[in-house]
Formats: sequence, C-alpha cells, structure tokens
Amino acid sequence: MRPRNATFFSEFILLGFAGRPQLEMVLFVVLSLIYSVTLFGNLSILALTCLDSRLHTPMYFFLSNLAILNICYTSVVVPKMLVNFLAARKSISFYLCSAQVYITLFLGAAECLLLLVMAFDRYVAICHPLHYTTMMNKTVCVSLATGAWVSSFFFSVAPSFALKQSICSFVIDHLFCEAPVLFQLACPGQDLSKNEAMMVAGSVFTLLLPFILILLSYVRIVAAILRINSADGKRRAFSTCSAHVTVVTIYYGSGMFTYMRPQSSNSAEKDKLISLFYSVINPMLNPIIYSLRNKDVKEALLKVLGKTKGSQ
Repeated sequence: MRPRNATFFSEFILLGFAGRPQLEMVLFVVLSLIYSVTLFGNLSILALTCLDSRLHTPMYFFLSNLAILNICYTSVVVPKMLVNFLAARKSISFYLCSAQVYITLFLGAAECLLLLVMAFDRYVAICHPLHYTTMMNKTVCVSLATGAWVSSFFFSVAPSFALKQSICSFVIDHLFCEAPVLFQLACPGQDLSKNEAMMVAGSVFTLLLPFILILLSYVRIVAAILRINSADGKRRAFSTCSAHVTVVTIYYGSGMFTYMRPQSSNSAEKDKLISLFYSVINPMLNPIIYSLRNKDVKEALLKVLGKTKGSQ
C-alpha cells in the first residue's frame, strides 16, 4: 500500500484500549503469557522435528513451516502491542506500521496456502496410501512449501503496492497496523472502492479459493474413510485430520470475517477482539491442536527429555 499523504506523518497513535487502563494491564499480563507459550510451543515443534528422525515426514515438515510462520507473525505484532499497553503515548513509527501491514498480509496469505498444502498431504495419505511416499517425496514437499511462500507474496503483498489513498489522520483505532484498518485513515470524500475491490480480489485467491479446495479435498477424504471396513481404521483416519480441520475452521473463519466484508460494516471494538484472536491466540493454539496432542510428538518429547536427563 503506497499512501499519498495529505500530511506526512512520521508516526501514528494506536488507541488500542486507551480508555480502559485496567483492561490494558490485564491484557499485558495475559498476552505476555500467551506470547511465551506461543514461542515455546512452536520452537518445541521445530526442535523435535529436527532431533527425532520419526518426525522427518511430510506432515511435520509442513508443520515446521507453520511453526516458523507463527513465530514470525506474533513477533511482528505482539512485542509492540505489549509496549503500548504500558506506554503513556501509544505510538508506532510510520515505517514499523508499514512493515506490520506488509508482513501480516504476507504471513496471513502464507498460512492459508500452507493449510491448503497440508490438506493435500492428508488427502494423499488417506486416499492414496500405497503411493504416499512416492507422491510426497522430499522434492515435492520442498516445492509445495516454496510455492506456498512465493505465491503468498504475489497474491497479497505485490498487489498492495498498487493501492493508493490520501491519509488525513494519524490516529489508528486498533491494536496494530493492518490493511483494513488503514482504510479508515482516508481523507473524507475519497473513493476507496478500487482499494476495497483489490483487497477482496486478493482475499479470493488467498482465502476463499484455498478454503474451497480444502473443502473439496475433505469431501474426498471423508468418502475414502467411509469405505474403510475397520472401525479402528476409521477412527485413526479421522484423528489424523481432526486437528487440521480445527485449525482451518478457526483461522479461515476469523480471516474471512476480517478481509472479505465491506469496510462500512466495521466495528472497532469487534475488530480489536477478532485481531487478538487470529494474531495472538491462533499461533498459540496451532502447536497445541495440531501437534502436541499427537502421540508421535509426545514420544519424541519424552525421548529428548530422557536423553537430556541421562546426560545430566
């Protein structure tokens, strides 16, 4: 997004919950704990995947990519948010604000595409189990992950460079900088229909289309599971997909609500709560939902802890 400033602003004011200092103190404590858990959970996934050869599989390779993404996303947003909760002047520089806009767009789109790749991995594992190792070899996995990262840039960040608007306010009624919120800083009478149309178009390729493809893959997956004769086999097949379905539902639900609705229907307080969910809560839940409930990860963790204790 390239703002054509009516007045150049070297910094912006992020209101957050400035009118409720007690709430900000509570949020500071809670979000500090959540951020710590997020870093610990996602770093643990990365460490276990590297240390345990049993986790050198396509599923955990993609999960490692998701863990890196979660760490980057929260680290771009949460530290400055925590500082502003305690600061008397809740400001953010123009350049840091711009960085938050572009990085959150990029990482948000990358997560959507990575979830699509992970759905494809589950589809191949359940619908084509005999060909799984061939179809999901190392080269294919690296290509899929690379494609997700590169495509997210061209579908989200690149189009945003073409967005233009005149900014007439330096006060942002939000917790951090993201594209939909900056539309509220436009000068009165400015036509933002082209900006909104481009944002919706980008959301179609990074949110809606991947979501539809995920749904289609799960239609095939469910059909394949129902054909399994063994009840235990059905249960295990469903259990391998349940975590991914939960993560997809949480992330896509909040993302579509934020980026695919008309700006005129925005509610500042509602937007703040939703943004906390997908920028802070969701990265913490991903390792818990998707991996820490998994038997392989628990065994890998116990193995690493056992080695550490033995060496001590």
